[in-house]
Amino acid sequence: MAVTLKEVAELAGVSRSAVSRTFTDGASVSARTREKVEKAAKTLGYRPSLIARSLATNRTKLIGLVANNFQNPAFLDVFDLFTSELQKRELRPLLVNLSGETSPRKIVELLRQYSVDGVIVATSTLPTSFATAFQTAGIPVIHTFGKFQANANVHVVGIDNEYCGAMAAQTFAERGYKTVALLGGPESATSTQDRSTGFVQTARKLGLDVAKISYAENYTYQAGRDAMREVLDDRRVEAVFCGDDLICMGAMDAARAAGQSIPEDIGFLGFNDIGMASWDSYSLTTIRQPIRDIIMSSVELVVGMVENPGRSPEIRLFPCSVIDRGSLRPVTDP
Repeated sequence: MAVTLKEVAELAGVSRSAVSRTFTDGASVSARTREKVEKAAKTLGYRPSLIARSLATNRTKLIGLVANNFQNPAFLDVFDLFTSELQKRELRPLLVNLSGETSPRKIVELLRQYSVDGVIVATSTLPTSFATAFQTAGIPVIHTFGKFQANANVHVVGIDNEYCGAMAAQTFAERGYKTVALLGGPESATSTQDRSTGFVQTARKLGLDVAKISYAENYTYQAGRDAMREVLDDRRVEAVFCGDDLICMGAMDAARAAGQSIPEDIGFLGFNDIGMASWDSYSLTTIRQPIRDIIMSSVELVVGMVENPGRSPEIRLFPCSVIDRGSLRPVTDP
C-alpha cells in the first residue's frame, strides 16, 4: 500500500501540515523540519501525490497543448520541443488532437474538465477566434504560429507570414525567374492566406507573372503531389513557391514524373526547413522558420501567464531566412 502523509509525519515527529509544506514549492518550513521530513520520507519510500498537491494549491501544472497536422513530420519536432521544455519546468503537457475539430467549444470544455493552468494553441490553420475562446473561458492562452495582428487580444508567438511570402517572391526575382506559381497549404489556413498575399503582391511589384495559384488540401506529401498536377498544366511556370516542405516534396516528385528536371526546367522553394529538406533526393531550397525560438518563447510566456494571468497580450515575432540548397537556379549577377 502507498505510504501516507500521516505515516511520514508520525515518523518525523512533526505535524501533517509540516510534511505538506515540505513538499510544496515556495512554502515556509524550517531547515530542521525539512531535514526530518525528507529523512522520514526516504525511509518509508514516500512520494507526494500530485493530485493532492493540486487540490491544496489550486494548480494542476497541466498545460493543454492543442494541435493538429499530425501527418506532417514538422509537427514531430514541434511536439518534441514543446513537451521536453514544459517538462523541464515541471509542467505536464496535456495533448489534444483536434482531428478536424474547428469549433472551440468542445475543446474548451474538455480542458476545463482537467483544470489546466494554461493552453498553447500550436497551429496556424485555425482562426484567431479559436484562441480567444479560451481567454473568454478564463483560461490563460497563447496562440503559437498564430496570425500576426497589431491589435491582437491574445498572446501570439510566431512569424510574419505575409513578409515571408514577400521573401519568397524576392528570392525568385534575384534568381531571374519571370513566370512563377504559388502552391500553398490549405486555403482556409491563416498562414496560407498571409503568405499568398505577401507573395502575390510582391511578385507583381517586382514584375513577375504569377501564372498559377493553387492550394493543397492538407499538409501532406500526397496533397502536394496532387495539387502540382494543376500547376503543371501551365508549361510557362519556371518556379513554384510551396507553403510547406512536405507539400513541396510531393510537388517536386510530380514534376519529375512529368519529365521535368529540377532546377533546370523548374525550380522549387519550400517552407519550414524540416530535416527531410536536406536529403540528397530533394536538396530543397526553403525558408526556415525558427521553430525552436518560437517554442522556447511560447513556453516562457505560458509560464509567465500562469503566474500572472492578467498580463497584457504580447506579440512575439521571429525572423525567417532562406536556406539555399539545390532546387533553385543560382542568383543571377546584377
